[in-house]
Amino acid sequence: MTKNLSTVQLGKTGPVTARIGLGAMGMSGAYGDSDEATSLATIHAALDSGANLIDTGDFYGMGHNELLIGKALTGVKREDVLLSVKYGALRGPDNSFGGVDTRPAATKNFLAYSLQRLGTDYIDIYRPARLDPNVPIEETIGGLAELVQAGYIRHIGLSEVGAETLRRAAAVHPIADLQIEYSLITRGIEAEILPTARELGIGITAYGVLSRGLLSDSVKAGQQFAPTDFRAHSPRFQGENLAANLRLVDALGKIAADHQVSVAQLAIAWALSRGEDIVPILGARRPERWTEALAAVDIQLSAAELAAIEAAAPADQVVGGRYAEAQMAMLDSER
Repeated sequence: MTKNLSTVQLGKTGPVTARIGLGAMGMSGAYGDSDEATSLATIHAALDSGANLIDTGDFYGMGHNELLIGKALTGVKREDVLLSVKYGALRGPDNSFGGVDTRPAATKNFLAYSLQRLGTDYIDIYRPARLDPNVPIEETIGGLAELVQAGYIRHIGLSEVGAETLRRAAAVHPIADLQIEYSLITRGIEAEILPTARELGIGITAYGVLSRGLLSDSVKAGQQFAPTDFRAHSPRFQGENLAANLRLVDALGKIAADHQVSVAQLAIAWALSRGEDIVPILGARRPERWTEALAAVDIQLSAAELAAIEAAAPADQVVGGRYAEAQMAMLDSER
């Protein structure tokens, strides 16, 4: 199916992107096994629909995700695609995380490998995956600015940082966007981070819009997740927490049924209603899931309908953190 998606500029200084983007993390084991042919078909379905923003990280599958995307883009005009890449996370052969490194020298090293795996000579938006506690943000952004000047990256982005860090970064170089979790049931950015981003003219690329499948029909009460699945370690998906959260999803299901849409489509439509400076990044792993997400772009919700949706699933009634405690401690956005 081909569809002409509307476009928006990502912040004051960022590139023009389609209204929704594709997040590729789930194609490299983050939610269990994936099939390469299906993943490639999903990427092509997104591009065929008019989407152009593909988000990845060099540490997704220890380079697997970038290689997959590079393969998918063979024969595709480079200027038709916006590649958003996170870097800096240190991984071990046992899949462990060992912190982050965003020193300028390390940044150049990470970038060199990403360019090779993706099969390109530039990246559209390059961003540290997390704030490095050992490197001032000014030093990190300064190193990235040199890479912009050299033509290796086009725009600088950030991920999961707080308002103060946003201000300090933007004082060094224009920041295109902040990638951060934002959904109907994860609304922490609304208090300070989102207003600051808007003040500074920084766009938001929102991941986790479906709360890692919770706001959909793919998660069931008592579901057991594979050890390699992120949700096996996420507090929101454990035992009684999951049962309580699914009761909120059931309440949303009644509203979705009245609109003859899925809960996932309702959640995407809600995110789109937050403003044109917010671009949802949707982690579809199969073409049919992308098609479902695509249909949400056309859903129009009145103020009364939005209020009813928010009343059915209040963010303050969600049980369990969005990451495990150790990972939450790494989030500058949560301080």
